[in-house]
Amino acid sequence: MTHAPVTGAVVIGCGLVGQKRAVALEELSVPVVGLVDTDDARAAELAAALRDAPPIFTDVSSACAADGAELAIVATTHDGLAGSAIAALDAGCHVLIEKPGACDHVQLTEVTEAARRSERVVRIGYNHRFHPAVLEARRLVTSGSFGPLMSLRARYGHGGRLGYESEWRADASRGGGELLDQGSHLVDLVRFFAGDVELEFAELRTDFWDMEVEDNAYLALRIRDGGFAWLHASWTEWKNLFAVEIAMRDARLDVIGLGGSYGPERLVVHAMRPELGPPDTTEQVYDCPDRSWAAELEDVLGEIAGRPSLGARLDDGLAVLTVVDQARRP
Repeated sequence: MTHAPVTGAVVIGCGLVGQKRAVALEELSVPVVGLVDTDDARAAELAAALRDAPPIFTDVSSACAADGAELAIVATTHDGLAGSAIAALDAGCHVLIEKPGACDHVQLTEVTEAARRSERVVRIGYNHRFHPAVLEARRLVTSGSFGPLMSLRARYGHGGRLGYESEWRADASRGGGELLDQGSHLVDLVRFFAGDVELEFAELRTDFWDMEVEDNAYLALRIRDGGFAWLHASWTEWKNLFAVEIAMRDARLDVIGLGGSYGPERLVVHAMRPELGPPDTTEQVYDCPDRSWAAELEDVLGEIAGRPSLGARLDDGLAVLTVVDQARRP
């Protein structure tokens, strides 16, 4: 379905991710016409930093009723994602919900029902799909130039910070835990590269932080079209790490880093020779600011206007949360 182009957006949740989304909207010349946050001071700080100093609203429905509000960016904590998205959809807005979209499959199913009622576009904010090294690796995988995918290993982690055990991510009732935090990105990327998966093994551990949720998540996924994936998401990595290694029949692709504290973003291609032995290795370094937030928003705006999209849809979000829910079962 093709919709009219978006001329204005509201941002629900003015924390770090909401700030990144608001700046990206301005970069794309989409006016921010409203902000919502439970912390008035935080909302006021973001409003003052934006070009048009948008008004602050006390609830989602009021913000989505503002003049020009056609797209809602939902960037709350996990426990607020689904409810805010449903309110925005019921008010007639298209919605980009930050990953993982909800705390569990049941909540995201309710968002799906609201999207069906409203006939609005909904996307899940798995912005890592839009990092240039990830996009180029996916192009190489799907081109078939190196043969079929055989296996995938991925690691993603950081070391937390003082007081991490008291933050909302340590609270199970608020959708805390490393599996939903960084692990959901990894599950989505496996599906982005290789298609549907089934959970074969999960180990959720709390090794360091004094909290009720896991600080390490280990998953094994069987890829339905062939191949296997091993994933590790960790809050005990100590040095920030992002690495995805994809073994093809004729090459290995390494995506390393996300920029900033995760190190320069790189794509390393180890192309095998017919006689095997040491491969021919090439490396592309993407030494540029992180535009994944803006690139994902461009993709959402294109989808609303009827153009093809690479972003995560509701069915992608539901598939990730299916894996998460299964991994959490005793």
